[in-house]
Amino acid sequence: MFDPAGEVPPATPAATLVIFRNCPEGGAPQLLMVQRSKEMRFAGGAAVFPGGRVDPADRDLADAHGASDDDTREELAARIAAVRETLEETGLAVGLHQHPSLEDALRARAHLLEVGTLGPVLAAMGWTLDLDGLVPFSRWRPKHKEIRVFDTRFYLADLGTGAVDLLVDATENTHLFWASAAEALRLADSGDIKVIFPTRRNLERLAQFSSFDDALAHVAAYPSVMITPFMELRDGAPWLMIPDDAGYPIHGEALESASRG
Repeated sequence: MFDPAGEVPPATPAATLVIFRNCPEGGAPQLLMVQRSKEMRFAGGAAVFPGGRVDPADRDLADAHGASDDDTREELAARIAAVRETLEETGLAVGLHQHPSLEDALRARAHLLEVGTLGPVLAAMGWTLDLDGLVPFSRWRPKHKEIRVFDTRFYLADLGTGAVDLLVDATENTHLFWASAAEALRLADSGDIKVIFPTRRNLERLAQFSSFDDALAHVAAYPSVMITPFMELRDGAPWLMIPDDAGYPIHGEALESASRG
């Protein structure tokens, strides 16, 4: 249950990557989403952005990339985790100085699934990380005790034309799709996909942007901050809320309709 006055419970560090591409038909940019397997403990069956937990090897690689203190190490490790998880889940290689072919990306993904860490894959492929290409967007850390808690950093990345083929990781996810933020919200409202509370709030925020440049301008005005949802009574009914000064156009919804994982 929520404990508004208590300490924030321990959380597992995680990272998520919101990948933009130009819509082939024009219009609002499309975002890459993955549908998680129903068997997954967290957000089972939900449509989310690629990502996952930060592993110890991600921190080792962060140290190798010049992390000089704990805060820098955690920031770099989260970006590395976002790159690693995206490659593993989708076959898409992002956050690199190079522009790999589909064949190279799929070969790298097969190697990653074999060894489990990103460092050996980068060495084998001759790739170098471009972690500045991942733009901090937000950071969510719920304050509840009844379900698993993640401290998740969200990043933005731009794929440009997005003329790529993708391959879902069938161990954790069942489906990959591109959709504008507005279209993803329509799919959620019609029941075609399930989205959890943070994903819905982020989709609402992302739906404000007509381009990746719009997103960058918005982030400059509203830098990434920690979002910790809280409870509020409205007309006697509990609502799940977020702060109203972090760049989000909608700040909450009735608890009975909010999916939290």
